[in-house]
Amino acid sequence: MPVTKFSVPEKYAYLEGIGSYHQSEALTGANPVGANSPQVPPYALSTERISGSSFTAPRAGNLQTWLYRVHPSLAHGEFSPVSTSETAPELQLSPNALRWNDFPIEAGQDWVSSQKMIAKAGDPSTKTGLAYHVYSASKNMDPQTILYSTDGDLLIIPQAGTLDIQTELGSLLVRQNEIAVIPRGIRYRVTLPNGPARGYTCELYQGHFQLPELGPIGSCSLANVRDFQVPTARFEGSVENGVATCQTSNWTVITKFAGRLYSCTQDHTPFDVAAWHGTYYPFKYDLGRFSVIGSILYDHPDPSIFTVLTAPSHREPGTAVVDFAIFPPRWQVMEDTYRPPYFHRNIMSEFAGVIINNQDQNSMWNKGTEFKPFGALFNNSMVPHGMDKKTHEEARTAELKPEKVGMEGFMVFLLESEAMMAVSAWAMQAKGTAGTNAKSIGAILTDKAKL
Repeated sequence: MPVTKFSVPEKYAYLEGIGSYHQSEALTGANPVGANSPQVPPYALSTERISGSSFTAPRAGNLQTWLYRVHPSLAHGEFSPVSTSETAPELQLSPNALRWNDFPIEAGQDWVSSQKMIAKAGDPSTKTGLAYHVYSASKNMDPQTILYSTDGDLLIIPQAGTLDIQTELGSLLVRQNEIAVIPRGIRYRVTLPNGPARGYTCELYQGHFQLPELGPIGSCSLANVRDFQVPTARFEGSVENGVATCQTSNWTVITKFAGRLYSCTQDHTPFDVAAWHGTYYPFKYDLGRFSVIGSILYDHPDPSIFTVLTAPSHREPGTAVVDFAIFPPRWQVMEDTYRPPYFHRNIMSEFAGVIINNQDQNSMWNKGTEFKPFGALFNNSMVPHGMDKKTHEEARTAELKPEKVGMEGFMVFLLESEAMMAVSAWAMQAKGTAGTNAKSIGAILTDKAKL
């Protein structure tokens, strides 16, 4: 079957299907029938609604979820700035092709503190643009601490390692060769059940991630609707005499607001949602389920055929704020065709990295902090890019026959955006570095067999 044979077993149950209206109950009957906001909901819960779109957005794009919880989320103290947060990181636009062979890693960091900005365009305060980050966590988030972003939806792309993400709506186990999306405003906590984990994130300030339209392809292939997994309700509490109650304890709530971190406290668990229903929820996807489309005679179709998720731009039809694409193992059979990616200049900016899809826990790629490479390539708008000279010449003289392409143990992903993106000072300082045990990220990303 076209699924990843994960070395880390699944431990949660999920609903299936992206874009569908879902409902889930941790307490039987906690979702009211018919009415969304009865005078007193079942189990004397409080009604709360989280909206990811305007109330008057068209039905197809209207994102909202009703939550039934013990305490409304406003029951917390006042937010104060976190002293280590940075309001406006120094950014630099560059016309050069940039490469990171191995991002520098700082030990002893959790999900929040390990985030480093790579590039950014736009401004979350005006809900325009996006930003790319890397994370390299080696410890769990502090107990009884949660995080949410006011700035945008977060696409998480693990490079290696496993994330256990507990959200208000339920839990996601996100392993290497899976991705996850946490919508704007959803509160969550990240732990590391199998040791250090690192990867990439795309924070989308503008719009939401969705499946691309298929056009002439038809009604299926690429990423299929049914293969996306949505968490089921998990309730931290109990029921006494028909009334739901939850743990009373001190929690810290961290929010990312216009690029800066703020925190406050509350006296109860944030995971007190007994039921929910709606269209605004976290989800995950196994990249091994991607159904690849390709040429069966000559030439390359555009790389858009590898798009898993997109965030359409309303500025220009057919343009995306960002596309997320992958290049999985696949057959190439084209005749009289230059099979590697052709030399190219693109109005879109391109950020590419490597996912380790080797699931062998004894592999060198999965041994604690030794897994490598952890790098990326970035080509801004109209920056020329293509194959190295050796690969180019080999491609022009190779005997063309059907071949299975894809480097064992790795998969390349691509984030492609309409925006001209500025690179952070941290990323500019880190570019070109390489770990002693790392195969060059450039060699992997430009290897003919890989692409």
